[in-house]
Amino acid sequence: MILALFNLFSDGTATMNSRQISYSDFIERVDNDQITAVTIDGEDLQITGSDGQQYVSVRPQGEEIADKLIAKNVEVKVVKQQQSGFMSLLGVWLPFILLIGVWIFFMNRMQGGGKGGAMGFGKSRAKLLTEKHGRVTFDDVAGIDEAKEELEEIVEFLRNPQKFSRLGGKIPKGALLVGPPGTGKTLLARAIAGEAGVPFFTISGSDFVEMFVGVGASRVRDMFEQAKKSAPCIVFIDEIDAVGRSRGVGIGGGNDEREQTLNQLLVEMDGFEANEGIIIIAATNRKDVLDPALLRPGRFDRQIHVPNPDIKGREKILSVHSRKVPVGPDVDLRIIARGTPGFSGADLMNLVNEAALMAARIGRRFVSMEDFENAKDKVMLGVERRSMVLTPEQKEKTAYHEAGHAIVGLSMPKCDPVYKATIIPRGGALGMVVSLPEMDRLNFHKDEAKQKLAMTMAGKAAEIIKYGEEGVSNGPAGDIQQASQLARAMVMRWGMSDKVGNIDYAEAHEGYSGNTGGFSVSAATKELIEQEVRDLIEEGYVEARRVLLEKNEEFERLAQGLLEFETLTGEEIGKIIRGEALGGDDDTPGSGIPSVTAIPKAGKPAAPGGDPAPA
Repeated sequence: MILALFNLFSDGTATMNSRQISYSDFIERVDNDQITAVTIDGEDLQITGSDGQQYVSVRPQGEEIADKLIAKNVEVKVVKQQQSGFMSLLGVWLPFILLIGVWIFFMNRMQGGGKGGAMGFGKSRAKLLTEKHGRVTFDDVAGIDEAKEELEEIVEFLRNPQKFSRLGGKIPKGALLVGPPGTGKTLLARAIAGEAGVPFFTISGSDFVEMFVGVGASRVRDMFEQAKKSAPCIVFIDEIDAVGRSRGVGIGGGNDEREQTLNQLLVEMDGFEANEGIIIIAATNRKDVLDPALLRPGRFDRQIHVPNPDIKGREKILSVHSRKVPVGPDVDLRIIARGTPGFSGADLMNLVNEAALMAARIGRRFVSMEDFENAKDKVMLGVERRSMVLTPEQKEKTAYHEAGHAIVGLSMPKCDPVYKATIIPRGGALGMVVSLPEMDRLNFHKDEAKQKLAMTMAGKAAEIIKYGEEGVSNGPAGDIQQASQLARAMVMRWGMSDKVGNIDYAEAHEGYSGNTGGFSVSAATKELIEQEVRDLIEEGYVEARRVLLEKNEEFERLAQGLLEFETLTGEEIGKIIRGEALGGDDDTPGSGIPSVTAIPKAGKPAAPGGDPAPA
């Protein structure tokens, strides 16, 4: 296009400045001595007349006129002609070259770009990880010491294989990291990359699967070919359950593409050809769906469980994440760690970030303990909805409801200590009382469960005591749901009912777990289970009512205190029950930092077996 425009305008310029004459007219003017100069440019003639006028003409091919012009004393100039026809060839072929180039470009983009050109969709998508920026080491991983030790041994094996091989030990072929989301599985893999000092390839399980059958298997082969060239090396496959699901499971069989990819992965990991020096590390939170052939020794020799951290682990994780945060002198990370049981590493990182944002929002130069407490409340309980308009009647009913929970919780010796009570709406609740364990809970006893049921049903008991049977609201709906879950777990899973016995009915009972499979249960057994569940909940309600009637004065005092201050910590609740005054300079209701002995440090209480404990 550029060449055509250039020729068009150059020809147009010459035509505008010169007048075209015929060749016979040109010869006649030469014979009449009307021409003074001629420039011969191939077959083109640029003519200057004796009157100074410019003309152009074209001579016939092969016609020689130079001698005739010289004989007439005409000045003759000859322009040298280019021998190559490159520009003319380029003008012909350029459109085709551009068309082919555009086609190759779009084909390359359609196949994911870059890998092996337009036909490279069978190439591996594994990336060679180089930790030039943001290098992560084992020092940045805390709270999962056992898993870290297992992987440190693999790194040591790569650094010094003779230390293990002299006793006949072989390098592990694979390690599978299993654990809940947010516990640090991918972070562990990045730490291995930072520590090992060997090539580290990383890929996601979903990168193998394509719409074309056989592409995933081709990418697996190519990935292992790349790894062999760089051995010893580590290949990390994140979310391996995307490609490693059990074969032949489900209605209609499995997906051919995914099964071929899995078969190729099994062969490459442990087939006839040994892949020496290649260690496969994979991460998943769905070990139950993986194919058994993938989990056997020889493929994944080690299955490393990455659990939620305990109290010591949480303190270490908080110290790691607070390195880049200016922390105030009043911050005690151990108190925060004790107050967040059940938190994963990602939850704790989010907690530190929320505290920093809260401190920045109000213009502080460092993050104080109050910011951490407010951030913990926001993460655990939800954002305060202070804009919600509540009538005095609604606030009063909420205050008495929450006061009932708190009084019964404080009266039950096996209940978790009360951490905080509030009638400020948070999340979907108009108010709440949070009772948190003083340490990580590993088991759950029958007497603890019964007292937990009493505390859960105390909200409804409080409303009935204050407003009568007809004055009860739908506020206890969440309490009833939690009590039902706990009571059913006691009867159907934990064997805490003498009438039902030590049989697990959870899988067989329709409507409890949502699973209609398992063995059938007779109507009589179902009726017995429901009766036992009802008796446990009713027993908890009766106990809660008894406690509230016995401690009616403290109940009324705490409800009025909630109406006045809206939010009370555990220490402040104790002062109100004892009749002590609040609101001094060092005792601001709802905002003071509770002491270690007065307030339980906990976070996400959960009853064993996955049933949420009532709050």
